[in-house]
Amino acid sequence: MTAVDLGTPRVPGARPTSGAPRPDDPALIDTFGRVATDLRVSLTDKCNLRCTYCMPAEGLEWMPGGQLLTDDELVRLMGIAVGPLGVTDIRLTGGEPLLRPRLEHLVARIKDLDPAPRLSMTTNGIGFAKRAAAFAEAGLDRINVSLDSVDAETFERITRRDRLKHVLDALAAARDAGLEPVKINTVLMRGINEHEATSLLRFALDNGYHLRFIEQMPLDAQHGWNRKEMITADEILELLGAEFTLTPSPAERGGAPAERWLVDGGPAEVGVIPSVSRPFCAACERTRLTADGAIRSCLFSTEETDLRALLRGEASDEQIADVWRATMWGKLAGHEINEAGFAQPIRPMSAIGG
Repeated sequence: MTAVDLGTPRVPGARPTSGAPRPDDPALIDTFGRVATDLRVSLTDKCNLRCTYCMPAEGLEWMPGGQLLTDDELVRLMGIAVGPLGVTDIRLTGGEPLLRPRLEHLVARIKDLDPAPRLSMTTNGIGFAKRAAAFAEAGLDRINVSLDSVDAETFERITRRDRLKHVLDALAAARDAGLEPVKINTVLMRGINEHEATSLLRFALDNGYHLRFIEQMPLDAQHGWNRKEMITADEILELLGAEFTLTPSPAERGGAPAERWLVDGGPAEVGVIPSVSRPFCAACERTRLTADGAIRSCLFSTEETDLRALLRGEASDEQIADVWRATMWGKLAGHEINEAGFAQPIRPMSAIGG
C-alpha cells in the first residue's frame, strides 16, 4: 500500500482492531462493521467562487494539471469501485466539478459502466443552467447545489462574487431537466445569514427543492474555524421552528448524513446535517477519491492512499482493488472533531471533495 502521512497528529480514540485479519470479503468493509458503497469523486480543486468559510479571497494555489487524474484514469477507478468493490453510488464533487473540461462526456462514460452507478453531482451551479439538458441526456441522475443565501447582497458577501442569479437559474434548469430531487446545501454562519433560515426553507418549498442545512465543519483553507461561531443543528431547528412546525420524518435514515424533518406535517421535508454536534460516523458508507488520485477513508483523514502511482505503473485492477480495500479496513471509528486536541486536515475541502 502506498500510504501518504499528511503530518497531522491524532488524539487516540477508537482505532481499528490491531492486527485483525481482514475477512475474505470483496466489499469495502472496515473493522467496525461498516461497508462503503458511496464514492465521492473530486474532479478538480479549482473553484470559481471564494466562499469565506472555504478559502481566502485570493484563492489557492491549484494542483498542476499533470497531477490530476485523466478521464481514462477516473473511469478505470470508478469501474473498479462499482465492479469488484461493490460501490452503488457515485457523487462528483470539486472544487467546482463544472470546471472540468468535457464533463458531460465523462458523465456518459461513468453511466456506461457495468453495473451503472447512481450518479449525482455537487456544484455551485454557475454555468449549469445552459448545460442541464446535456447532463440529463448523458445520464446524470440528480444534483446538489450549494446556496447559502437568496439575498443578492448576502450571497456576494459570502461568496465574494455577484452570481446569485446564475445559481437560481441552475436550480430551475435542473428541475426542468428532471434531475430530481434537486437538493440545496446550505451553511448558516453566525451574524451573516442565520436570519435567512426560514426564507431559504420557504424558497425551497415554493420551488419543489429539498433543502439541507449543514453544520459548518473545520475544513477551511485558512484553518479559521471556530466552534463558538458555528450554528449548531439544534439552533437551526430552533430558527426554523419560529415559522414552521417540524416533526421527525418516519423514513429510515440508514447511512444518510441528514436528519430529516417533516415540515408542517409533510410531505415536504427539510434536512439538517449535524456533522459536528451529532456525528453520524457509525453509519458512514463513504469512501473518497481526490482529484489527484488519493483514497481517503474519511473526510478528516490525516492519511491517504495514493492510487495514481499504481494507475501509472503496471498495477492490475485487482491489485488496485486490494489496496483500496486495505485503506478502508483501517478506517477509524469517527472523525474525532469532538476529541481534545483534534487536528484539522491539511487539505481543505476544495482539495478533498465534499
